[in-house]
Amino acid sequence: MTKLVILGRKSKTGNYEAFFRALPAQIVTTLVPGEVISCDALILPGGGDITPAFFGEKNKGSRTVDTELDILQFQALDIAIAAGIPVIGICKGMQVINVAFGGTITQDMPEDCLHSSPSGDVFHDTIMVDDSRLFKFFPAKMRVNSAHHQRIGRLGQHLKIIQVCPDDGCPEALEHDELPILGLQWHPERLPGCVGEPLLSLLSSYF
Repeated sequence: MTKLVILGRKSKTGNYEAFFRALPAQIVTTLVPGEVISCDALILPGGGDITPAFFGEKNKGSRTVDTELDILQFQALDIAIAAGIPVIGICKGMQVINVAFGGTITQDMPEDCLHSSPSGDVFHDTIMVDDSRLFKFFPAKMRVNSAHHQRIGRLGQHLKIIQVCPDDGCPEALEHDELPILGLQWHPERLPGCVGEPLLSLLSSYF
């Protein structure tokens, strides 16, 4: 059976476990980076903000940082990269991927942005490039959900933006130009409809 490792705190990863269990797959939620070496894919879930020091900045609006978790997620990602293990990063997870490859984060977008609301997810349109892995499983134009006040700043090396919000240019997905690494700024585990099946098919295509 496929084994997926979610590198996160179990008290905050229930939605991800339920979503990816539909593969079907063995789901292991852990804070032990070494678990990654025996898995078929690594999931970096959403959460708080990355400690700004990891991308060379002082705090300019980052909140709910968890430096210990950041370190463990970077270590797990390093292990996955070295072993060629597929990685999907969701929300913060996408930003972890970007920072790991030398990119930066815009720490606080305007309060009236299209991507966060005190009441929950915000829904908006996106446009996808047609030469990406994501395009093979999803339509070029799709509506997604957002719940983030930060965005990709400088793009990391060997990464490319493959989906954007057309209204403000906010990156919504990225991928590595060689490795099986995908980042989503939106939350498939909370998106209504039939998003789960194509995303799980995409993940399966990495194996």
